[in-house]
Amino acid sequence: MKHTIIAYTDGGARGNPGPAAIGVVITHDGEEKRYGEAIGTATNNVAEYRAAIFALKKVKQLVGKDESAVRDVEVRADSELLVNHMNRTFKLKNEGLKDYFIELWNLTQDFGSVRFTHVPREENRGADRLVNRALDSLL
Repeated sequence: MKHTIIAYTDGGARGNPGPAAIGVVITHDGEEKRYGEAIGTATNNVAEYRAAIFALKKVKQLVGKDESAVRDVEVRADSELLVNHMNRTFKLKNEGLKDYFIELWNLTQDFGSVRFTHVPREENRGADRLVNRALDSLL
């Protein structure tokens, strides 16, 4: 039996916009992979979207194209905006996020299913640490 792949995602910017970074922790088949990187200048919301996009691309890379089509993924994020957009609870009003929303939505089609779940910050510490480590490396 294949378990759901869990991806914790976080994005942040120091200043809004300002130097930004993403953090992603992916757990699948008993393994944990961690990724953090600076992404240039962005807003917090753009960084959150870029983290989720990175996560789905990385999951697809880790399991392979054919396998991803039958795998379930849960993206856990502390961004209520991102989760509510992807769950169609909030309408997308920010034109600056439109292309990121479309890219993320299209990526969800590559999997058996993708669920977006809001988690409190305390449950997203691993991804948050990776964001801050990437931002600190810019100093």
